[in-house]
Amino acid sequence: MERPLDGIRVIGMEQYMAAPYCTMLLGDQGAEVIKIERTGRGDARRSIPPFVERGGVRKAGGFMSYNRNKKSVAVDLSHPKGQEIYRALAATADVVAENSRPGAMDKLGLGWPQLRDVNPRLVYAAISGFGRMPGREGPYGRRPAFDIVAEAMSGIMNAVGFADKPPSWTIYGMADIYSGMVTAWGIMLALFVRERTGRGQLVDSALFDNMLALNERMVTLYSVAGQPTNRGELRVMYPRGAFLCSDGYVALNAPDDTTWKRLCAAMGREDLVDDERSRDGPSRAANAAFLDPIIEGWLGGLTRTEATDRLNAAGVPTGPVYTAEDVFADPQVAARGMLMPVTDPQLGAHRFARTVPLMSEAPDLPAEPAPDLGQHTEAVLHDLLGYDGAAIRALAEEKVIQLAK
Repeated sequence: MERPLDGIRVIGMEQYMAAPYCTMLLGDQGAEVIKIERTGRGDARRSIPPFVERGGVRKAGGFMSYNRNKKSVAVDLSHPKGQEIYRALAATADVVAENSRPGAMDKLGLGWPQLRDVNPRLVYAAISGFGRMPGREGPYGRRPAFDIVAEAMSGIMNAVGFADKPPSWTIYGMADIYSGMVTAWGIMLALFVRERTGRGQLVDSALFDNMLALNERMVTLYSVAGQPTNRGELRVMYPRGAFLCSDGYVALNAPDDTTWKRLCAAMGREDLVDDERSRDGPSRAANAAFLDPIIEGWLGGLTRTEATDRLNAAGVPTGPVYTAEDVFADPQVAARGMLMPVTDPQLGAHRFARTVPLMSEAPDLPAEPAPDLGQHTEAVLHDLLGYDGAAIRALAEEKVIQLAK
């Protein structure tokens, strides 16, 4: 049984999170991913905690997580011979995915304008803060950006948290992870088009664009009703949020009057269905101060499990607010195989989040550990580009490449 991307070769000119997550998605589905790293230090993510240590070996957990199922080639792209290696690799590839600072690869003569001449079938996926499509760069196109900048400027941070508190970030790296997913989808579209036309193309993925698209509810609300989205403020529906039980929180949502009626029945408060303060979404939102103690008082006498079971049985979708410990112990997570074990030869087995979706006609995901810096430099240069042993040793002596220790 073949994986969906068997036979596809990807060059990952990548660092940190967005592009590495994108290429990991491709590698998990069978693509050959050749990760290009700078000599000496490699991907900056190799030096960012938390670290796993054993027997004098130390590796970064984030790097281990986002770089499984890849080969590492360490090459100095500031050297003409290193640039020659990169061009030769791109000539053999189906995809290049990179998240270098805008303009950096072009200055080296290794960007999309140059590589499409080397390989007209190449799909070139560029991830940046604000976009690089010629003619669509906008005034921010050359700005650097981390994920939190995209969260802020897309309006997402302004909607997260409470009215009496500052705007809040969401989960660490959400813009990077989501952009990696969007970019992988764009690559799939470009490969599909290539099957029809025989030509590659530029896939332009901007963190800012991606987070703004994700925040479509804010856009729609303002466009249709002229209403801004304010932190901690529900205007058209209630309840929605986390509510305290005797042993932690559950999350529930009553987006319509039918669900609200079911919640009232579960609480034994059918009188609230026709109460003018709670008969519809806007009324409930306006009277949250009246309703909060009622809901919290009922839930406070139940455990998370009891509340979840009762409300789900009543037709009110509810789930406990999990900690990491809860996630690792959850039987649904285990049944779905969402924490896949990856065994590092030096550090042993650790569980990392499985990429999605599951597919009925493909084997389960491969689980090769993240590579050591330069682990595959020699093999790739020899097997793929035809360099002999003497040439590889000479390049290593010139510090154009770095071989595995």
